Amino acid sequence: MGQVLHRGATTTEAVRRAIQHSQESLRTLARRHGINPKTVAKWRKRCSVADLPTGPKNPRSTVLSVEQEAIIVAFRKHTLLPLDDCLYSLQATISGLTRSSLHRCLERHGISRLPEVEGTTPRRKKFDRYPIGYFHIDLAEVRTAEGKLYLFVAIDRTSKFAFVELVDRADMRTAAAFLESLVAAVPYRIHTVLTDNGIQFADLPKNRRGPTARFRGHPFDRVCLLHGLDHRLTKPNHPWTNGQVERMNRTIKEATVQRYHYDSHNQLRTHLNDFIAAYNFARRLKTLAGLTVYEFICKCWQKEPDRFILDPIHQMPGLYT
Repeated sequence: MGQVLHRGATTTEAVRRAIQHSQESLRTLARRHGINPKTVAKWRKRCSVADLPTGPKNPRSTVLSVEQEAIIVAFRKHTLLPLDDCLYSLQATISGLTRSSLHRCLERHGISRLPEVEGTTPRRKKFDRYPIGYFHIDLAEVRTAEGKLYLFVAIDRTSKFAFVELVDRADMRTAAAFLESLVAAVPYRIHTVLTDNGIQFADLPKNRRGPTARFRGHPFDRVCLLHGLDHRLTKPNHPWTNGQVERMNRTIKEATVQRYHYDSHNQLRTHLNDFIAAYNFARRLKTLAGLTVYEFICKCWQKEPDRFILDPIHQMPGLYT
C-alpha cells in the first residue's frame, strides 16, 4: 500500500526508520540522505515514522465564543434544519454570524451532515451494466440568427462516446440517416439503441398494430433490422429512462447556444464539432475512472477486440484535424 506523506516531506518512512535505528552522527546521516541535520534530529527523537497532524490541538473558533457555539450546536441538534435555514434563524441572535463560520462550527462538532431519516430519501436505481454498443438517442431543437435547427444526439451508455448531427428537418428520413451515420462513425458494433416514442423513431402506439405499419415498417426500424440492432423504446411519459442523452443535450446547449450567439448555421456546426471532439478525445470523466472516452474505448479494444469493427487508434485526431 502506498505511503501518504505531506507535501513538503523530504524523507520516506524507510529513511525515517533507518535514522531511528542508526547510531551514526547527525551530520553523517544528513549527508547520506541529503537532508538537514535538524530533520535527522527530529526523527531520531520520535518513536513513530508517521507524520504528526498539523494545526491546533484543540480547534476553536476565532469568531464565535464558547457560548455562541453551544447555542449553535443545541439549535442544530434540536431542529435538524439545513445549513442555510440555521443561518437565517441564528443571525438575529448571533450578530456577525456568516455561513462559513457556521459551517466550520458544525464541522468541528461533527454535525455538519444531517442524519438520514428512513423513507425521506428515494432509493436510487443504477443503470444496468451493458457492454459497449448500447446507445441512447434523442432529438433537441437549437437556434441561430438564421433560424431553427434540429440536433440529433447519441451517447453510449458504457463508453460515453457521443455523436451529434445538425439537420434542417426532423422527420423519419433524417432519423434513419442519422442512425446510418452513427453506425459508420462508431469503431465497434452497436447492439442496442434506446429512443423515446417520437414519430421520428417509431409509429404512434395506436398505429403500430395496423396493417400499414406492419407492411412498410418504420424507416428507423428498417435501419435497425439492416444492421442487427435491438430498438428499444422508453415508457411513455417517462423521459428519465433516457436520462443519459437528456443530460448530454443540456450539456451541449450550455456549451453552445446558451452561451454564444451564432450568426449562421455553419458557425454553430463548426463549434459543435470542436466541442464533441474535445469531449470524446480530451475530457476526463469521473464515471470512466478518470479516463477520456477515447482512452476507455482503446482499453475495451485491448480486452475485447471481437466487438470492434476497426482499430480505434485509426480514429485518433492528428496534427491537422
